[in-house]
Amino acid sequence: MDALQKSELRKEMISKLENLAVEKKQEIEAQLAENLFQSEAWQGAKSIGITISQGMEWNTQPIIEKAWEQEKVVYVPKCLPKEKKLVFYRFQSYDELEIVYYNLQEPKANETLRVEKEQIDLLLVPGLIFDERGYRIGFGGGYYDRFLTDFPNQTISLAAAFQLINQVPKEVYDIPVEQIITEKTSQ
Repeated sequence: MDALQKSELRKEMISKLENLAVEKKQEIEAQLAENLFQSEAWQGAKSIGITISQGMEWNTQPIIEKAWEQEKVVYVPKCLPKEKKLVFYRFQSYDELEIVYYNLQEPKANETLRVEKEQIDLLLVPGLIFDERGYRIGFGGGYYDRFLTDFPNQTISLAAAFQLINQVPKEVYDIPVEQIITEKTSQ
């Protein structure tokens, strides 16, 4: 499958997610979070890496707040577009965020502590489309694939069952996530 087909799949899924009824989206989000909280990976993690969601993405705020409630350390990413890489910073308050390009919320680098990837016990990897092997189609920037190349700890993605397909086309640089949790079951 070439880049054009990947692009088409990406567009179709974004449209599906954007057109999901609010009540249905909230129902799926609540079940995804519940299934995540029951997972061994979550229960064993002292720290998590997670994005600040926006728009049609699954809402990460309840997950972040549950992590704080359980005294887990939370790290959120900042994109470095020139280097096409992600760096994570400790996240303790929504006041530590700023709006950057594409309306993304990212940590203010001068107000938060940058961490090495080894310090993140569990990384929640975003994506649009997944297969059972853990391969994913993300938003197209390749930031997570680069970050995952030498990430030593656990990785999970949250996805609605309709985001799973038989086989995601994979490139040599693609790194699968270890576990996919849906609203129905954890894979």
